[in-house]
Amino acid sequence: MRVVTSSEMLKIEEQAESRFGLSVGLLMERAGQAVADEAGRMLPGPGNVLIVCGKGNNGGDGFVAARLLSQAGYKVTVFSLADREAFPPAARKAFDNLPPEVKLIKDPDLDLLDRSMHESDLIIDAIFGFSLRGAVRGIASEVIDILNSSKKPILSVDLPSGLEADTGKVHNVAVKANQTVTFSAMKLGMLLLPGSEYTGEVYVADIGIPDSLIREFSSFRQLQREDVYELFPARRIEAHKKSVGQVLVIAGSRGMPGAAVLVARGAYKIGAGLVAFAPPQSIAPILNGALVEAIAWPQVETNAGTLTMSAYENLLELSSRYDVTAIGPGLGLEDETVELVRRLVENIEKPLVVDASALIAVAGKTDVLTKRKAETVITPHPGEMARLFNVSTNVILDDPIGFAKRAAEEFGVIAVLKGPRTIISKATESTINTTGNPGLATAGTGDVLTGFVASLMAQGLNAYDAASVAVYMHGLSADIAVEDITEYCLMASDVIDYLPEAISWIM
Repeated sequence: MRVVTSSEMLKIEEQAESRFGLSVGLLMERAGQAVADEAGRMLPGPGNVLIVCGKGNNGGDGFVAARLLSQAGYKVTVFSLADREAFPPAARKAFDNLPPEVKLIKDPDLDLLDRSMHESDLIIDAIFGFSLRGAVRGIASEVIDILNSSKKPILSVDLPSGLEADTGKVHNVAVKANQTVTFSAMKLGMLLLPGSEYTGEVYVADIGIPDSLIREFSSFRQLQREDVYELFPARRIEAHKKSVGQVLVIAGSRGMPGAAVLVARGAYKIGAGLVAFAPPQSIAPILNGALVEAIAWPQVETNAGTLTMSAYENLLELSSRYDVTAIGPGLGLEDETVELVRRLVENIEKPLVVDASALIAVAGKTDVLTKRKAETVITPHPGEMARLFNVSTNVILDDPIGFAKRAAEEFGVIAVLKGPRTIISKATESTINTTGNPGLATAGTGDVLTGFVASLMAQGLNAYDAASVAVYMHGLSADIAVEDITEYCLMASDVIDYLPEAISWIM
């Protein structure tokens, strides 16, 4: 599903009018109809509806909905936050078309609003649209507080008033909606936190803007079940273990052997035909015992039990035999290991997934990423992304989408910035993931994701789609798992163990 920013939506609306003759007034009429239809589903049969309208076109959508609901037999009250002269032309026309049966409150009397609210069965929020920036000012802030205190069901128009359309931020107040009707495409801030906590159930209404226009100007997407089904690699009847993806795992150390196991198990579980370890020699027996299906190629190690530069030529040659290499989890940060990782990242000629210790190794020397020619995916959490850009973690958290896109552009990679809303970015587009839950905040889940990404790349998906599908399935598996074992009990291995149920649901 396509997702848009406010500036993208403005361009789409402008082009809808200039290229397809879809005027603001026509789109407003259709948007108001969509709002009235959803209100009818929320409040079947006669009832009292309070519609609070702001001074922009969002308010105009509310006026259209008021007219249509009144004509359908609802008792409608409109509380207008602006005078007629303040409305743009299309909204003014919608205001003028209100039938006499609609009770119109033009005086911003908050006591009158409170009484009308308590008499209503449904509240429609049409105060602000996607153009709002910053905090809500003046009487609108008080109105939103009153609406939120009502305990009445609230339907928001396009997005909850007070929510920034591009960031999902709420600077002081925002309407806490039960449902939201948005038009043509999901707005970016509705998927991000805290914005997604204010929208309630979201319905995307088709108001006649061609899909081709939305795809042309939208630079974001949200994968849904049917998208993942279409992207998931098919298993041909003539498949064999070397045709369905071979993954090399350069991971683990004496202190962290489990990281390598989680990467390899994840890669196998999501469909790889052959997975091999290239670990420090002292942990090879541990890995073989933990995952008997995997091959192990033991390597020379340091006194600390980490990979040494002496393994470089051997690892470089090994990587050429496999479709994709996953590097980083559990490798440690011994000086010799860090130098080895930098050399491998720069010189491995096959596709690569870079995570954990390998990300820390390349921080401050990111040219090893930019020099690569084959597809590369990096999977940092905010702290690792902060190291790559030499900024604080809070700076990353304040603009996660911006930094994910910047990493993709500057390093020439697919950037997977992990978090409550994981962002997968290439230079021209980003995917916002909405699967997953707080149970994933536990050791090893990132290693599992690395295995998922590497495996799907080895099975033939391009790096961007592989990363997007991997993140979606990783979160979905965790969502299914916590239904049985709760978020408190979720462990990284559970994400692997519940993956078959997640795949069955997709299929």
